[in-house]
Amino acid sequence: MYLTIIFLFISPILLSLLFLFRKHISHFSYPNLPPGKTGFPLIGESFSFLSAGRQGHPEKFITDRVRRFSSGVFKTHIFGSPTAVVTGASGNKFLFTNENKLVVSWWPDSVNKIFPSSMETSSKDEAKKLRMLLVPFLKPEALRRYVGVMDEIAHRHFETEWANQHQLVVFPLTKKFTFAIACRLFLSMDDPERVRKLEEPFDMVAKGVISVPIDLPGTRFNRAIKASRLLRKEVSMIVRSRKEELIKAGKASVKHDILSHMLMSIEEETKDEDLA
Repeated sequence: MYLTIIFLFISPILLSLLFLFRKHISHFSYPNLPPGKTGFPLIGESFSFLSAGRQGHPEKFITDRVRRFSSGVFKTHIFGSPTAVVTGASGNKFLFTNENKLVVSWWPDSVNKIFPSSMETSSKDEAKKLRMLLVPFLKPEALRRYVGVMDEIAHRHFETEWANQHQLVVFPLTKKFTFAIACRLFLSMDDPERVRKLEEPFDMVAKGVISVPIDLPGTRFNRAIKASRLLRKEVSMIVRSRKEELIKAGKASVKHDILSHMLMSIEEETKDEDLA
Protein backbone atom coordinates (compact mmCIF):
# COMPACT_ATOMS: atom_id res chain seq x y z
CA MET A 1 0.00 0.00 0.00
CA TYR A 2 2.78 2.40 0.92
CA LEU A 3 4.57 1.63 -2.32
CA THR A 4 1.39 2.41 -4.24
CA ILE A 5 1.01 5.77 -2.50
CA ILE A 6 4.66 6.62 -3.14
CA PHE A 7 4.30 5.59 -6.78
CA LEU A 8 1.18 7.73 -7.22
CA PHE A 9 3.01 10.67 -5.66
CA ILE A 10 6.21 10.30 -7.67
CA SER A 11 4.68 9.42 -11.05
CA PRO A 12 3.36 12.93 -11.89
CA ILE A 13 6.73 14.42 -10.94
CA LEU A 14 8.62 11.97 -13.13
CA LEU A 15 6.23 12.50 -16.03
CA SER A 16 6.59 16.28 -15.70
CA LEU A 17 10.37 16.00 -15.69
CA LEU A 18 10.26 13.70 -18.71
CA PHE A 19 8.03 16.17 -20.55
CA LEU A 20 10.37 19.05 -19.76
CA PHE A 21 13.37 17.02 -20.87
CA ARG A 22 11.76 16.03 -24.19
CA LYS A 23 10.64 19.61 -24.81
CA HIS A 24 14.12 20.87 -23.96
CA ILE A 25 15.76 18.43 -26.37
CA SER A 26 13.26 19.17 -29.15
CA HIS A 27 14.42 22.79 -29.32
CA PHE A 28 17.84 21.60 -30.43
CA SER A 29 16.88 18.74 -32.75
CA TYR A 30 17.05 20.84 -35.92
CA PRO A 31 19.89 20.23 -38.39
CA ASN A 32 22.74 22.67 -38.99
CA LEU A 33 22.68 24.20 -35.53
CA PRO A 34 25.89 25.78 -34.24
CA PRO A 35 27.94 23.95 -31.59
CA GLY A 36 27.12 24.45 -27.94
CA LYS A 37 25.53 23.01 -24.81
CA THR A 38 21.89 23.15 -23.79
CA GLY A 39 22.31 22.68 -20.05
CA PHE A 40 19.48 21.43 -17.87
CA PRO A 41 15.78 21.50 -18.85
CA LEU A 42 14.09 24.87 -18.22
CA ILE A 43 17.16 26.26 -16.43
CA GLY A 44 19.59 25.67 -19.29
CA GLU A 45 22.80 27.58 -18.69
CA SER A 46 21.10 30.50 -16.95
CA PHE A 47 22.98 30.01 -13.69
CA SER A 48 26.33 30.06 -15.48
CA PHE A 49 25.33 33.23 -17.30
CA LEU A 50 24.17 34.94 -14.10
CA SER A 51 27.19 33.74 -12.15
CA ALA A 52 29.56 35.35 -14.65
CA GLY A 53 27.65 38.62 -14.27
CA ARG A 54 27.74 38.54 -10.48
CA GLN A 55 31.49 37.99 -10.58
CA GLY A 56 31.85 41.20 -12.57
CA HIS A 57 32.80 39.51 -15.83
CA PRO A 58 29.59 38.88 -17.82
CA GLU A 59 31.60 38.57 -21.03
CA LYS A 60 33.32 35.47 -19.62
CA PHE A 61 30.22 33.38 -20.34
CA ILE A 62 30.61 34.21 -24.04
CA THR A 63 34.39 34.18 -24.38
CA ASP A 64 34.67 30.80 -22.65
CA ARG A 65 32.25 29.21 -25.10
CA VAL A 66 33.74 30.88 -28.15
CA ARG A 67 37.10 29.45 -27.11
CA ARG A 68 35.67 26.03 -26.19
CA PHE A 69 33.73 25.53 -29.43
CA SER A 70 36.18 27.42 -31.67
CA SER A 71 33.28 29.27 -33.21
CA GLY A 72 31.95 32.83 -33.21
CA VAL A 73 28.43 31.39 -33.05
CA PHE A 74 27.24 28.95 -30.41
CA LYS A 75 23.95 27.64 -29.07
CA THR A 76 22.85 27.76 -25.46
CA HIS A 77 19.68 27.90 -23.39
CA ILE A 78 19.15 30.84 -21.04
CA PHE A 79 16.11 32.23 -19.24
CA GLY A 80 13.87 29.50 -20.58
CA SER A 81 14.64 30.15 -24.25
CA PRO A 82 16.85 28.32 -26.75
CA THR A 83 19.41 30.86 -27.89
CA ALA A 84 22.07 31.29 -30.53
CA VAL A 85 24.80 33.74 -29.55
CA VAL A 86 26.50 35.58 -32.41
CA THR A 87 29.79 37.34 -31.68
CA GLY A 88 32.34 39.45 -33.50
CA ALA A 89 32.07 42.36 -35.92
CA SER A 90 30.95 40.21 -38.85
CA GLY A 91 28.28 38.53 -36.73
CA ASN A 92 26.89 41.85 -35.54
CA LYS A 93 26.92 43.23 -39.06
CA PHE A 94 24.97 40.20 -40.26
CA LEU A 95 22.31 40.67 -37.57
CA PHE A 96 21.84 44.41 -37.98
CA THR A 97 21.80 44.38 -41.78
CA ASN A 98 19.33 41.51 -41.98
CA GLU A 99 16.76 42.53 -39.38
CA ASN A 100 13.24 41.67 -40.56
CA LYS A 101 14.84 39.83 -43.49
CA LEU A 102 16.70 36.81 -42.19
CA VAL A 103 16.36 37.57 -38.49
CA VAL A 104 13.53 39.09 -36.47
CA SER A 105 13.66 40.91 -33.14
CA TRP A 106 11.75 39.14 -30.40
CA TRP A 107 11.18 39.05 -26.68
CA PRO A 108 11.50 35.80 -24.72
CA ASP A 109 8.35 34.35 -23.16
CA SER A 110 9.56 35.45 -19.73
CA VAL A 111 9.28 39.10 -20.80
CA ASN A 112 5.75 38.52 -22.10
CA LYS A 113 4.82 37.11 -18.69
CA ILE A 114 6.24 40.14 -16.90
CA PHE A 115 4.59 42.52 -19.38
CA PRO A 116 1.34 40.82 -20.45
CA SER A 117 -0.71 42.53 -23.13
CA SER A 118 -4.38 42.27 -24.05
CA MET A 119 -3.56 43.23 -27.63
CA GLU A 120 -3.61 40.57 -30.32
CA THR A 121 -0.36 41.75 -31.87
CA SER A 122 2.83 39.93 -30.98
CA SER A 123 5.66 41.39 -28.94
CA LYS A 124 7.69 41.50 -32.16
CA ASP A 125 5.12 43.79 -33.79
CA GLU A 126 4.91 45.93 -30.67
CA ALA A 127 8.70 46.32 -30.55
CA LYS A 128 8.75 47.33 -34.21
CA LYS A 129 5.95 49.86 -33.65
CA LEU A 130 7.74 51.32 -30.63
CA ARG A 131 10.97 51.80 -32.58
CA MET A 132 9.06 53.69 -35.27
CA LEU A 133 7.44 55.92 -32.65
CA LEU A 134 10.81 56.73 -31.08
CA VAL A 135 12.53 57.72 -34.33
CA PRO A 136 11.49 61.42 -34.14
CA PHE A 137 12.92 61.63 -30.62
CA LEU A 138 16.29 60.24 -31.65
CA LYS A 139 17.00 62.68 -34.45
CA PRO A 140 19.89 65.16 -33.87
CA GLU A 141 17.59 68.18 -33.68
CA ALA A 142 15.43 66.43 -31.08
CA LEU A 143 18.42 65.32 -29.04
CA ARG A 144 19.66 68.92 -28.91
CA ARG A 145 16.44 69.89 -27.12
CA TYR A 146 17.19 67.40 -24.37
CA VAL A 147 20.67 68.72 -23.55
CA GLY A 148 19.37 71.50 -21.31
CA VAL A 149 16.98 69.15 -19.51
CA MET A 150 19.69 66.55 -18.95
CA ASP A 151 22.11 69.22 -17.74
CA GLU A 152 19.54 70.50 -15.24
CA ILE A 153 18.90 66.98 -13.91
CA ALA A 154 22.64 66.31 -13.71
CA HIS A 155 23.28 69.44 -11.63
CA ARG A 156 20.45 68.58 -9.26
CA HIS A 157 21.58 64.97 -9.01
CA PHE A 158 25.15 65.92 -8.10
CA GLU A 159 23.94 68.41 -5.50
CA THR A 160 21.59 65.98 -3.77
CA GLU A 161 23.39 62.65 -4.20
CA TRP A 162 27.12 63.38 -4.59
CA ALA A 163 27.91 66.60 -2.76
CA ASN A 164 29.26 66.40 0.80
CA GLN A 165 29.35 62.60 0.77
CA HIS A 166 32.27 60.80 2.39
CA GLN A 167 31.71 57.65 0.37
CA LEU A 168 30.01 57.04 -2.97
CA VAL A 169 28.82 53.86 -4.65
CA VAL A 170 28.78 54.99 -8.26
CA PHE A 171 26.81 52.25 -10.02
CA PRO A 172 23.47 52.60 -8.15
CA LEU A 173 23.77 56.39 -8.31
CA THR A 174 24.32 56.19 -12.06
CA LYS A 175 21.21 54.02 -12.42
CA LYS A 176 19.26 56.52 -10.34
CA PHE A 177 20.45 59.40 -12.52
CA THR A 178 19.58 57.55 -15.73
CA PHE A 179 16.13 56.65 -14.44
CA ALA A 180 15.45 60.29 -13.48
CA ILE A 181 16.32 61.39 -17.03
CA ALA A 182 14.08 58.68 -18.50
CA CYS A 183 11.14 59.75 -16.32
CA ARG A 184 11.59 63.36 -17.40
CA LEU A 185 11.93 62.66 -21.13
CA PHE A 186 9.28 59.95 -21.33
CA LEU A 187 6.70 61.25 -18.87
CA SER A 188 7.71 64.85 -18.02
CA MET A 189 7.93 63.60 -14.44
CA ASP A 190 10.07 65.96 -12.40
CA ASP A 191 8.90 65.30 -8.84
CA PRO A 192 11.71 63.40 -7.03
CA GLU A 193 9.18 61.63 -4.79
CA ARG A 194 7.17 60.30 -7.74
CA VAL A 195 10.36 59.22 -9.48
CA ARG A 196 11.51 57.44 -6.33
CA LYS A 197 8.14 55.69 -6.10
CA LEU A 198 8.65 54.13 -9.53
CA GLU A 199 12.36 53.46 -9.15
CA GLU A 200 12.18 50.45 -6.83
CA PRO A 201 9.59 48.43 -8.81
CA PHE A 202 11.41 49.29 -12.04
CA ASP A 203 14.63 47.91 -10.56
CA MET A 204 12.81 44.70 -9.59
CA VAL A 205 11.46 44.34 -13.12
CA ALA A 206 14.91 44.88 -14.62
CA LYS A 207 16.36 42.16 -12.39
CA GLY A 208 13.48 39.81 -13.16
CA VAL A 209 13.94 40.11 -16.92
CA ILE A 210 17.42 38.60 -16.61
CA SER A 211 16.50 35.86 -14.16
CA VAL A 212 15.47 32.22 -14.41
CA PRO A 213 11.75 32.34 -15.37
CA ILE A 214 10.41 30.35 -12.41
CA ASP A 215 7.23 31.94 -11.09
CA LEU A 216 7.33 30.86 -7.46
CA PRO A 217 6.87 33.10 -4.40
CA GLY A 218 10.13 34.74 -3.41
CA THR A 219 11.89 34.32 -6.76
CA ARG A 220 13.17 37.32 -8.70
CA PHE A 221 10.85 36.44 -11.55
CA ASN A 222 7.81 36.41 -9.27
CA ARG A 223 8.81 39.72 -7.70
CA ALA A 224 9.27 41.19 -11.18
CA ILE A 225 5.73 40.18 -12.18
CA LYS A 226 4.31 41.85 -9.06
CA ALA A 227 6.44 44.95 -9.58
CA SER A 228 5.30 45.13 -13.21
CA ARG A 229 1.67 45.24 -12.09
CA LEU A 230 2.47 48.11 -9.75
CA LEU A 231 4.33 49.99 -12.48
CA ARG A 232 1.53 49.50 -14.99
CA LYS A 233 -0.99 50.78 -12.45
CA GLU A 234 1.02 53.93 -11.74
CA VAL A 235 1.87 54.65 -15.37
CA SER A 236 -1.73 53.96 -16.44
CA MET A 237 -2.84 56.76 -14.13
CA ILE A 238 -0.33 59.08 -15.78
CA VAL A 239 -1.57 58.00 -19.22
CA ARG A 240 -5.20 58.72 -18.33
CA SER A 241 -4.26 62.11 -16.93
CA ARG A 242 -2.30 62.98 -20.06
CA LYS A 243 -5.19 61.92 -22.29
CA GLU A 244 -7.43 64.35 -20.44
CA GLU A 245 -4.84 67.09 -20.95
CA LEU A 246 -4.78 66.35 -24.67
CA ILE A 247 -8.55 66.61 -24.89
CA LYS A 248 -8.84 69.80 -22.84
CA ALA A 249 -5.73 71.74 -23.86
CA GLY A 250 -5.29 70.47 -27.39
CA LYS A 251 -2.30 68.88 -29.03
CA ALA A 252 -0.42 72.13 -29.59
CA SER A 253 -0.11 73.04 -25.92
CA VAL A 254 0.56 69.61 -24.46
CA LYS A 255 3.93 68.53 -23.02
CA HIS A 256 6.43 67.58 -25.72
CA ASP A 257 7.55 64.25 -24.30
CA ILE A 258 7.52 60.71 -25.61
CA LEU A 259 4.24 59.82 -23.89
CA SER A 260 2.34 62.65 -25.59
CA HIS A 261 3.85 61.70 -28.94
CA MET A 262 2.77 58.09 -28.45
CA LEU A 263 -0.76 59.08 -27.45
CA MET A 264 -1.12 61.20 -30.58
CA SER A 265 0.27 58.44 -32.79
CA ILE A 266 -1.44 55.25 -31.60
CA GLU A 267 -4.96 53.99 -32.13
CA GLU A 268 -7.60 55.37 -29.78
CA GLU A 269 -8.79 51.90 -28.79
CA THR A 270 -5.40 51.02 -27.27
CA LYS A 271 -5.88 50.39 -23.57
CA ASP A 272 -4.04 52.51 -21.02
CA GLU A 273 -2.58 49.36 -19.44
CA ASP A 274 -1.14 48.19 -22.76
CA LEU A 275 0.40 51.58 -23.43
CA ALA A 276 1.85 51.61 -19.91
